[in-house]
Amino acid sequence: MQANRILIVEDEEDIASLLEYHFQKAGFHTERAVDGETAFRIIRNHPLDLVVLDLMLPGMDGLEICKLLRSDKATRKLPILILTAKGDEIDRILGLELGADDYVVKPFSPRELVLRVRAILKRISMETDESEVIMVGNLRVDPGSHRVTINSAEVPLTSTEFNLLLTLLRHKGKVLTRDRLLDIVWGYQYEGYARTVDTHIRRLRQKLDEEGSAIETVWGVGYRYKE
Repeated sequence: MQANRILIVEDEEDIASLLEYHFQKAGFHTERAVDGETAFRIIRNHPLDLVVLDLMLPGMDGLEICKLLRSDKATRKLPILILTAKGDEIDRILGLELGADDYVVKPFSPRELVLRVRAILKRISMETDESEVIMVGNLRVDPGSHRVTINSAEVPLTSTEFNLLLTLLRHKGKVLTRDRLLDIVWGYQYEGYARTVDTHIRRLRQKLDEEGSAIETVWGVGYRYKE
């Protein structure tokens, strides 16, 4: 089985070396970049499975890199895990709004980081070629081709957004708590990460436009896709 390839975008040598050591120890192949320009060159020339992206970088910052990756059809679904300084909640929220799949705050536990990366990659590998197409109003979700369309127009969703929508549709009419959504979609539950779910729900609603109103907030409990 071929090892997953991870790009580490981090300009601090000691942190980059620490990340590389732990990822390689866990069986991953790694590439390193110290800035956005180098990162894009590597992404263009090497097939990658995931990007670990620091926010504080020389020149183009991590948020801008994330935005550019998500706006390009070729890299739209490339998983991104953001590294951010502890306490910079606004940066974490912005990163999720721009389409990052997850974030880890500094200082971080290398073990937790590896587990998070494994959870993201496992989630993607479990996306099966199911033939069942889900139709709700003008919304069409095809798990086999991993495409979402509204009135035949494709809606560009990240892998996490797609799985979140699919989970809500497969439990249509039922309330799913934030912890349950974290468990199903992200593959983990950590205290304080309910905001991750809220941010992805908000972004998903925006992308689905009028169809997004079907995702209801059940205050104090969680979310459901209404019947």
